[in-house]
Amino acid sequence: MEYKTIRFDVSGGVATITLNRPEAANGLTLDSGKDLMHAAIRCDEDPAIRAVVLTGAGKMFSAGGDLKFFAAYGGDLPKVLKEMTVYCHASASRLMRMRAPLVTAVNGPAAGMGMSFAISGDLILAAESSSFTAAYTAAGLSPDGAMSWLLPRMIGLNRAREMMLTNRRVPSAEALQWGLVNRVVPDAELAAEAAKLAGVLAAGPTLSFGSVKRLLNEAFTTTLETQMEWEARGIADMAKTADAAEGVKSFLERRRPAFTGR
Repeated sequence: MEYKTIRFDVSGGVATITLNRPEAANGLTLDSGKDLMHAAIRCDEDPAIRAVVLTGAGKMFSAGGDLKFFAAYGGDLPKVLKEMTVYCHASASRLMRMRAPLVTAVNGPAAGMGMSFAISGDLILAAESSSFTAAYTAAGLSPDGAMSWLLPRMIGLNRAREMMLTNRRVPSAEALQWGLVNRVVPDAELAAEAAKLAGVLAAGPTLSFGSVKRLLNEAFTTTLETQMEWEARGIADMAKTADAAEGVKSFLERRRPAFTGR
């Protein structure tokens, strides 16, 4: 499939999605939403894809919604935003709920929905030059892309309020202190570090990773007993997989497991 606004590459079980409108700060449009949705579905459906990297081209991860694109629609903007969020939210949902782990490589400033995508990774690597800004209220808008769900869970309600209401720019070092990202790396090393991490994940037990993701996605919305039931069912289901058999066997044989994602 040809994409208008992203690059999509697969190598060694790792899919790399690159937001590719650097001339427009990787701003998101209707086409961006459609491209991301189709890419996310492909990642969700293709068993050969066992890890995904999401990053941006150029010096910015994404400025979020392209305000020039928004302005062109005038009074029809609410209709356009309802359509655009269908695509972007489907993208975010598939990426966060797919079995394959998602590594976001935040190569520069991330704002608005760009920030939402940046913090949606299972593991988040941030370049030293990166920063995070909610940005919505600066344009008289309100959050989308799951930001209002993700951010309080990651940094607490008070800090989430501060970011969303004041649009305070949070640089990478502070984002690390807050727990908003997993690691900060030099700009020149970000792509290589993200590829290395994704490669390790792609060689892991993909179905097991998917079970972990499902459990964590539900952890703040279920009761203790319900969560334990899901854990019991999850571990029993994983025990049926080839990777579980290989994991137990390799442990007993004192060797590194060779997982196949089955």
